[in-house]
Amino acid sequence: MSRVPLSVRNLFFTLVHPGLVAGLLPWLIARMYWQKLFKEPFHLAVFIGVFIFLSGLAILGLCIIRFGKDGKGTLSPADPTKVLVTGGPYKYTRNPMYVGVLLMLTGESIMTGSTALWIYTVLIGVGFHLFVLFHEEPRNRRDFGVDYAQYCTKVKRWL
Repeated sequence: MSRVPLSVRNLFFTLVHPGLVAGLLPWLIARMYWQKLFKEPFHLAVFIGVFIFLSGLAILGLCIIRFGKDGKGTLSPADPTKVLVTGGPYKYTRNPMYVGVLLMLTGESIMTGSTALWIYTVLIGVGFHLFVLFHEEPRNRRDFGVDYAQYCTKVKRWL
């Protein structure tokens, strides 16, 4: 995979991972709500939802850029960073990318008012937490050792 330029790999994994989790699946889950939303005039919930969604998207974008520039890797566990990333949004939470995706899903849930999408958002949040606990943190401890341990003492897992 290292023969493919990092920017192309990042684009691909962005479309696959957050594109699927925060794009395609929410569309499929709440399709009738989205279709109704586009036919009616916007109301306050839509504006609030859009703001939250865009905030999450901005955080996600900053993280993906950091992973490429500073970490020399991608957001995918199949092509992880080679260097521990601690700058930008990573100064405030060890998992800002997941926070960004959850904000995107929260915004979509607010915009659509879909109960099914709210349930999906909660399940994704639980899944993220378990993935971080049982896969990412052990891998980071193994790959980055003392640097990661020190980082964990300074920055919270979530917010």
